[in-house]
Amino acid sequence: MHSPIETSWPDAVYAQLRRVGIRQVGYVPDAGHSRLIALCQADPDIADVVLTTEEEGVGLVAGAALGGQRAALLMQSSGVGNCINMFSLLRNCGFACVLLVTMRGEFGEFNQWQVPMGSITADVLRLSGFLTYRIDNAADVDEIVGAGCDMAFDGNLQIAFLLSQRLIGRKQWTR
Repeated sequence: MHSPIETSWPDAVYAQLRRVGIRQVGYVPDAGHSRLIALCQADPDIADVVLTTEEEGVGLVAGAALGGQRAALLMQSSGVGNCINMFSLLRNCGFACVLLVTMRGEFGEFNQWQVPMGSITADVLRLSGFLTYRIDNAADVDEIVGAGCDMAFDGNLQIAFLLSQRLIGRKQWTR
């Protein structure tokens, strides 16, 4: 059973993805995105694409744009580091991109390997040409994701939403 916070922000994101006509969603399976992934999988109008590695998602976004569709990518902050070289394709070709990043290496992180990339994710994305918007509260998700999606697709911009570890919930190490 999901708590109200766990179900409210993914539902708001999903509603915004539907509103702007997202037809493809690429992701590497991630517990932080599990509800959003399930919503996309259940939607017959959205092709959910399981990626082997996050940088494949950049090609998915480019292919969707060339085929007249809109796509979004879901990943953890550690996956951002895998995409740095590929992000130049989006910027140089002017492809709109919506990136939803569940942050790791923040508040209460149990896995020290997540901390280095988590601490530089926003900077890496900005240097790669993304406008970044951090979301810490579930109440802000609908407004921020809605406005950012409009910016991305109205202006062919690359927009990243950083979904903080406080928003998605602290992961617990099982002992």
